[in-house]
Amino acid sequence: MTDTPTLPAVSREWHLVSRPVGWPKPEDFAFVEAEVPQPGEGQVLVRNKYLSVDPYMRGRMSDAKSYAAPFELGKVMQGGAVGEVVASNAEGLSVGDHVLHFFGWREYAVVGAKNAVKVDAQAAPLSTYLGVLGMTGLTAYAGLLRTAAFKEGDTVFVSGAAGAVGGQVGQIAKLKGASRVIGSAGSDEKVKLLTEEYGFDAAFNYKDGPVAQQLRAAAPDGIDVYFDNVGGDHLEAAIGSLNEGGRITVCGMISVYNDTEPAPGPKNLARLIATRGRIEGFLVGDHYDLQPQFVQEVAPWVASGELKYRETVVEGIENNLEAFLGVLRGDNTGKMIVKL
Repeated sequence: MTDTPTLPAVSREWHLVSRPVGWPKPEDFAFVEAEVPQPGEGQVLVRNKYLSVDPYMRGRMSDAKSYAAPFELGKVMQGGAVGEVVASNAEGLSVGDHVLHFFGWREYAVVGAKNAVKVDAQAAPLSTYLGVLGMTGLTAYAGLLRTAAFKEGDTVFVSGAAGAVGGQVGQIAKLKGASRVIGSAGSDEKVKLLTEEYGFDAAFNYKDGPVAQQLRAAAPDGIDVYFDNVGGDHLEAAIGSLNEGGRITVCGMISVYNDTEPAPGPKNLARLIATRGRIEGFLVGDHYDLQPQFVQEVAPWVASGELKYRETVVEGIENNLEAFLGVLRGDNTGKMIVKL
């Protein structure tokens, strides 16, 4: 094992102690101290610098069958993180290297070398590997270009458009030749961000009136692609404005994540018959083969400023839970990051 700096004896971390019903409550979680682990053969010890909190984590707090295993009660939770290797027992990773991994919600993590992706802190800020150049960026890229089969000239509607995924979807669509990009968001400030900074052609505050009416006003000739982060009335509105051959990509449905009763589905699904439209859900994990292409294409856009991004940064691991709840409330603009 390589020489290591003096490390603290304990690492602070978040545990799930009961499964939330409806909105998660502070008493569903515990913020505890644990002994700093030592890396075994083929492992590294990472001091986390940035943690990711994401809407999908709400699903993992339930024990209902889903695409991701539920968090275990009484155990430290997981999530995207980027940090510095402070002890190494693995070939190819040295003290001082920075890595991306999936053992967040804690200050220190032992990570197998095969589960650690080396990242370049000089090429881009470390936090971007959790957002615009990370899983959320790939989600936008794969969902728009592969699942929605975007093509030049399409009119694209994005819900949750000021979030980490939505903002990138709209900008990639513009960079790829969309004829019109429309976004919805939950505040006038976010609407202004979409049109004035991200280059959306139109945007509206969904709290100002019925989504269907606002979408028809913003896209009088209909839409070809809808990238769904919200579900509910947004999905129904998109079906109502879908052009012939339109495609709907379901990335998330944050509007129903905390419902205790099943949410009613769209009332106008029959319209898909006339439009020959399709709705398809997707998971970013099915599209990791696109990662090299994604970085090759998107990183220069980020470096040149053609693709803009925002981060909402919360300081301190003790505030990790509040940052997560903030994502569910829509407090964030762009990617929500916790800085340790």
